[in-house]
Amino acid sequence: MPPRPEPRCPGLGPLRWLCRRVAAWPQRRVLALGRALAWLLTPLLASRRRIARINLALCFPQLDAAAREALVRANTRDSVTGLLEMIRAWYAPSSALAGLFEVEGLEHLRAAQAQGRGVLLLTAHFPNVDLGARLLGEALGAPMSCMVRRTGGSCGERLMQDGRRRVFAHVVGKKDVRGLLRALSGGARMVYLADQNFTYNSAFVPFFGVQAATLTTTPELARRAGVAIVPYWCQRLADGRYRVRVDAPWPQTDASDPSAFAARYMRELEAVIRAHPAQYLWWHRRFKTRPAGEASPY
Repeated sequence: MPPRPEPRCPGLGPLRWLCRRVAAWPQRRVLALGRALAWLLTPLLASRRRIARINLALCFPQLDAAAREALVRANTRDSVTGLLEMIRAWYAPSSALAGLFEVEGLEHLRAAQAQGRGVLLLTAHFPNVDLGARLLGEALGAPMSCMVRRTGGSCGERLMQDGRRRVFAHVVGKKDVRGLLRALSGGARMVYLADQNFTYNSAFVPFFGVQAATLTTTPELARRAGVAIVPYWCQRLADGRYRVRVDAPWPQTDASDPSAFAARYMRELEAVIRAHPAQYLWWHRRFKTRPAGEASPY
């Protein structure tokens, strides 16, 4: 089958120009724009906010209705701001990012880099995940790589693909396992997200005390590529700066039992979310797939 022709996007050039301008703004202005856009877009995000409301009720049952609604509002703000952080990841000059972040645990990536080994950078669906990868690249002096879901054909996807190709060494399709293994074997540091609802190659493990279908193939991918699994997390602090934390590589013994590995992944992710609960992407149907006999909460 011949490749699908790229869509005609006459406004893409001006949009890229606008993205470059916004990406170079001071951080306080970017965050202010995020708050304003969240306020304006809230009526259009009713379905996403409904999903977030259900997820937060499941994961934080100890909160009363008023506290959960405040968290939904904060999550809307941080999720919309994440779109601007994505633009900064793709288009900001290094000078605009200097002084905006700190990195803990960079030595774990430097060790793999010195050995010429690739790394599977395990993280999760936070709106600023692209920015976290860009900041890691700035600190390491070498770009990260990423996997993407390709839906095909839209001008929005073309903007995303173009932006990611600017700052990532490899941009691999989500279903391109051969491309993933080839990049990892060549030394790529591949950002890898495995926290969404999966109906295949998954196991039910606890996430905030709720059984969640979680991908179990991550250890096997790392084994086939001969690389380490290194978790990393990026969170925005109260002062608007970012902390990127790189954890020590997980021992291969943890990868021998895929279900146990998935359970550890969810425990680690839960601990990270609890520190800044509004910054996780609660808009996806994390608990859609249920154990036998349970109905979807959505």
